[in-house]
Amino acid sequence: MSTTSVVVTIVGAVIIVIVLAAVIVALMRSQRERRRVDAAGIRDRAAEQEFEVGQREARAEEIAARSRAAQAEADAKAAHAEQLAQQAQVHHSDAAESRAELDKEWERADRIDPDRKPGQPIEDPERPN
Repeated sequence: MSTTSVVVTIVGAVIIVIVLAAVIVALMRSQRERRRVDAAGIRDRAAEQEFEVGQREARAEEIAARSRAAQAEADAKAAHAEQLAQQAQVHHSDAAESRAELDKEWERADRIDPDRKPGQPIEDPERPN
């Protein structure tokens, strides 16, 4: 081979390498640009969904707040019910004591009544049976 052919071959090989390098660089730039566009599209969709997600979060917090309020109300009502039950117990106890005292009074009246004979059935219309 002559020197000219060697130079032409080397120049041709260098040109091919340069063209291949340029094609590879262009493909890489194209791929990076496509990725930028894809990323921008993803960000746009995420931004659109941001409002909906914010609304869902606000709705969830609102429901949680109502739940806490209802629980507090239920707790207050339960405490009030317990207080009323305790009051009822006290009144039942007082009523039972009053009933026992009243029965003793009826028995005392029966004992001191000169018209009442032992073993005679109770006929007093005011006295409950």
